[in-house]
Amino acid sequence: MAGAAGAAALVFAATVVPAHAVAYGTPTISLSAAYLSGSVGGVGDQTVDVTVGQSGADASALTVSASASSKASVAGTGDVTATGAGAVRRLAVTARGRGYTDLTIKVTGLGGKTATTTLSYAASAAVQNPADARYFSGASDSSAAVDVGGGYAVVADDENNVLRLYDRSRSGAPVRTWDFSGQLGVTKEVDIEGATRIGDTIYWTGSLGNNKDGEYKAPRNTVFTTTVSGSGPGTQLAYGRAYKRLRDDLVAWDAANGNRYGFAAGTAAGQAPKQIDGFNVEGLEFAPGSTSTAYVGFRAPLAPAVPGGKALLVPVANFDKVLASGAAAVFGAGIELDLGGLSVRDIRKNAAGQYLILAGSWAADDNSDPYALYQWDGVPGHGPVKRLDLPTADPGGWEAIVEVPDLSAAGARVQLVTDSGSADLYGDGVEAKDLTHAEWKKARTAWFTLN
Repeated sequence: MAGAAGAAALVFAATVVPAHAVAYGTPTISLSAAYLSGSVGGVGDQTVDVTVGQSGADASALTVSASASSKASVAGTGDVTATGAGAVRRLAVTARGRGYTDLTIKVTGLGGKTATTTLSYAASAAVQNPADARYFSGASDSSAAVDVGGGYAVVADDENNVLRLYDRSRSGAPVRTWDFSGQLGVTKEVDIEGATRIGDTIYWTGSLGNNKDGEYKAPRNTVFTTTVSGSGPGTQLAYGRAYKRLRDDLVAWDAANGNRYGFAAGTAAGQAPKQIDGFNVEGLEFAPGSTSTAYVGFRAPLAPAVPGGKALLVPVANFDKVLASGAAAVFGAGIELDLGGLSVRDIRKNAAGQYLILAGSWAADDNSDPYALYQWDGVPGHGPVKRLDLPTADPGGWEAIVEVPDLSAAGARVQLVTDSGSADLYGDGVEAKDLTHAEWKKARTAWFTLN
């Protein structure tokens, strides 16, 4: 029996296969975006997600780092930080200087195996009060903004008809987008410049003016509505109705009243819109306590159209019906406001009927002329009061008020958005609107404490 047992043991030993080392595959690495924008001194700059994996290995055993930079003066390998421990890591870049660099992002797996991918990074210059600044990426020509609750806002761009949903507190790409060009029956931009919300309806207006070359473009003669459902990141927009004759109605009204504001001349062929006697709408808000009368705010003309002239609002008494049924617009007397020679770039009120007017120049040189915020009560004949002069040293012109805080509260803060389309963000002489990659296009948003 002992001999038989020994023989069995020998047979068993002969059939045992020695253990071999685990065969690890080549790691994989991918980025949620191949292009990223940041800013020198930026707070809360946008990040990208890095997804990694390796056959035969748990993702937690993999490491992610930057292994090379094409221009370390913009951002070097030590300026790249990866956080997280699973298959998806978050990659942040701290900018050293303005410009561009290609960053090689490497994943190191088990068995000493590696893989790389490239992140093309662009850094804009430092701005004043960076702690109060964020960047909405994906577009640069932001022109109107509407709060939709839950810390989010829908932002329009005057170079296209896309409405974008952003987290108001973070730098980042839009959470959701909508393009209503098909429903509007247009292939060119409406040149959206103003917006306001009543209930679940957002009203949007084009500039109604000629293009910069003085040519009439029909899509710009458009006002339309969208219906809001949900809030925060779950916000949805649905197309409502459009009206495409408001410019014509305004010109006819002014002509019937002695051409007081020169609308016919301002819309004539060859007339550029951003002139002191031009025709360009940039603000839209409802009158106090009304859901029918809306104030249309003009960037141009001034009233009268001379340096130091007053800003102009024209009440549309049946604005709700204009959009609901296509009724011809009915106007009230023009409202002329002393904004220190500036005109309306945006106008917005809160639930308490307190108005803020974002005042700027009628001219096209956005980055050099003054900007200011004025408080108003919305009553014709009552004068506005300046609350704050806005800084103009940084790129982009102040263009939109997201929402109006309680203006009677000490330390009230308001969030504004710039149109940065004409800005040279990265020092290469290319205007932001002409950048090749949408991820590098961005508009700055900032909070200001009102005096």
